[in-house]
Amino acid sequence: IGRHPYIHGMYPAPLAQPERGSMASLDRLAGRRSPSIDSIRKDPRWRDPDLQEVIAMLGHPIDPVKSNAAAYLQHLCYENDKIKKDVRQLKGIPVLASLLDHPKAEVHRKACGALRNISYGKDHDNKVAIKNCDGIPALVRLLRKTNDMEVRELITGTLWNLSSYEPLKMVIINHGLQTMTNEVIIPHSGWEHEPNEDSKPRDAEWTTVFKNTSGCLRNVSSDGAEARRRLRECEGLVDALLHALQSAVGKKDMDNKSVENCVCIMRNLSYHVHKEIPGAEKFTDPSVLQAPGSAGPQRKKKDDAGCFGGKKAKARKNGENDKNYDTLDLPKRTEPTKGFELLYQPEVVRLYLSLLTESQNYNTLEAAAGALQNLSAGQWTWSNYIRATVRKEKGLPILVELLRSDSDKVVRAVAIALRNLSIDRRNKDLIGSYAMRDLVSNLPSGQQRPAKNLEEDTVVAILNTIHEIVTDSSENARSLIQAQAIEKLVAINKTSQSPREDKAASHVLQTVWSYKDLRNALTKEGWNKSHFQVIGCVVEHTQTSYDDTTLPLMEKNQGQSVMAGETGDPPGLAYCGELSEETIDIYNCSISMEQTVLLLLCVCLYQKP
Repeated sequence: IGRHPYIHGMYPAPLAQPERGSMASLDRLAGRRSPSIDSIRKDPRWRDPDLQEVIAMLGHPIDPVKSNAAAYLQHLCYENDKIKKDVRQLKGIPVLASLLDHPKAEVHRKACGALRNISYGKDHDNKVAIKNCDGIPALVRLLRKTNDMEVRELITGTLWNLSSYEPLKMVIINHGLQTMTNEVIIPHSGWEHEPNEDSKPRDAEWTTVFKNTSGCLRNVSSDGAEARRRLRECEGLVDALLHALQSAVGKKDMDNKSVENCVCIMRNLSYHVHKEIPGAEKFTDPSVLQAPGSAGPQRKKKDDAGCFGGKKAKARKNGENDKNYDTLDLPKRTEPTKGFELLYQPEVVRLYLSLLTESQNYNTLEAAAGALQNLSAGQWTWSNYIRATVRKEKGLPILVELLRSDSDKVVRAVAIALRNLSIDRRNKDLIGSYAMRDLVSNLPSGQQRPAKNLEEDTVVAILNTIHEIVTDSSENARSLIQAQAIEKLVAINKTSQSPREDKAASHVLQTVWSYKDLRNALTKEGWNKSHFQVIGCVVEHTQTSYDDTTLPLMEKNQGQSVMAGETGDPPGLAYCGELSEETIDIYNCSISMEQTVLLLLCVCLYQKP
């Protein structure tokens, strides 16, 4: 058998040799049904190529051979980590990456399909190999030049897989952020830079390409402060994401993966927004630089009963209403808000509350609550507006209802959001009055966990929220007592196996006991000072920080690397996994005998008897 040295330094694949007189056999086959691939495979003269031969065929001078070899590699790599590793070790990945620039659509489409499957999985060496041969810029170049929707799905699916590996996130941002935004996010979101005043706003298109691209951006947005800065400042990205979410709310289509991805990106970009945006220091609010819980006098419950559905109290006389509570003096705008400034405008509150009300997707619910959690953190003017706007838009009852969710991560995000919102004194009083029983119902009774079996992080978050609510508010502490919380808190303090739960419960107990006017009521119920003393841990008396009161979005086994037990996640961020693999069923393709022989299909190689 002759050999064709078409790849330097690699074992050349032998060409499939037809039997003598095979061209005449084509005439004999004319008008007759070609044998199936299965029947060919049963012929002892044919055999499957080995992997090195298939990789060698990627460099064959005939384009159909290249494309079929790439297609066969995609098929072989499907759910087969060993084959993926072998392809990498046989230097197949650089050849596939080079084919992404091939002018023939069939060739670069099949090469991209193979790379998509190779890039999927826990073996990050495959991802690194794609990066090391400049596969990421090659994918981005192909995304810019192709209009083929199938190819775009494969490109963005591969980028989504690559983005799950932390060291590649900034590489993807550097090479592909603006291209993905311009080529996919903006056009598929329905947002327009300069909309025609006479035209109706376009709705988002929830395509596979949009889902893949938003999944990729969701992953890279979790990389750190620099990644967040780059995404915030990417022209049109935030505008398009918000437009897409508004379209989803308007169409009541809020439970698809694309919406989930968009909300998670918005949550990530909202994280530390009060510290990281240009000129953030101009919005620092001196009025909230005092100790937590001391912002303003205590108010009667009836003042805001309307927020939870009750009848609003009449306005106080002589302008007694505090402007910080009852009005929102937003800065005057001389031009429409755009770009990253849209992240923290009070108008986004209504969008997140709509998602929290209508969505059935736990990840979307958690991300929307997490966005409010991030926006209401920090000591700056816009977080004041956000906290007040949540109350004005009747958002507190929505959040309180979600404390009853069966999802651990939703309960946790909502609890921390309520904690940040309670920095606003009016919110604190309302939450103390209307949310206390739901908060307490989620607490374990010592070693007995509640029916939902909440994780330690969630229990600690709830305890910290309760502590914030009862700090500087004996009325809220009284509500806590009435919610039958003391028994649970004492049990946690005495019997919990978690030092963090123990410490958080001790904080609450000590705060409750500090209110002397409540001690008689506590004593009547059989409690004494010993029940409120620290057992098993030392409580540090430090000021609570509100800047970082956030937690990772995904569960611990769904961290940035999609590996059980791995997180390493900065707080407040949302992660997404990888796109699943996809195979093509070569053996069900309609391939004639003539094509099998003349196009030298990589499925079979002829071997002389």
